[in-house]
Amino acid sequence: MNLVIFGPPGAGKGTQSNFIAKKFNLYQLSTGELLREEIKNKSDLGEKISSIINSGDLVSDNIVSELIERFISKKEYQNRIIFDGYPRNLAQAKNLDDLLKNNNQKINVVLKLSVSLKTIKKRISERKDLENRTDDNEETAIKRYKTYEKNSKPVIDFYEHSGLLRVINGERTINEISSEISALIEAI
Repeated sequence: MNLVIFGPPGAGKGTQSNFIAKKFNLYQLSTGELLREEIKNKSDLGEKISSIINSGDLVSDNIVSELIERFISKKEYQNRIIFDGYPRNLAQAKNLDDLLKNNNQKINVVLKLSVSLKTIKKRISERKDLENRTDDNEETAIKRYKTYEKNSKPVIDFYEHSGLLRVINGERTINEISSEISALIEAI
């Protein structure tokens, strides 16, 4: 089973992906983690990614696609992937379908965590004290949330039209959200 989980930055995608990965023995593909790992390695690509993220912009589809293709082409991950925070736009959604088809895979379900900007700002301020991520500040959070909202509508429509989309109320507790997600996955 392959699934997509998405929502605005700070919605809890990583937390829920981690839970799903452990419970259902899946591999978590977090574009954010892939990007941060590249930055940590201080490669030329990592330096470019760092500059883009710190300005509040999103990394180009080509860069993200390259990182994702490296991951999904590995046999041990075949049909066992959680796409955490990807795709973010319609071009990425179509590209992901193509990448998966080229590797004899498909998406089984798409989970959208629905969370308000007010909740995101609260979570970002709480997370900043715990993780000290350079992209965790209110101004960047607001810009990223608005960018996400603008870009996600076509993606939501794409997956809704395909019958794969399930909307999850991301305003609730972590355990409540996890329970709903588990029930959805078990029903597939």
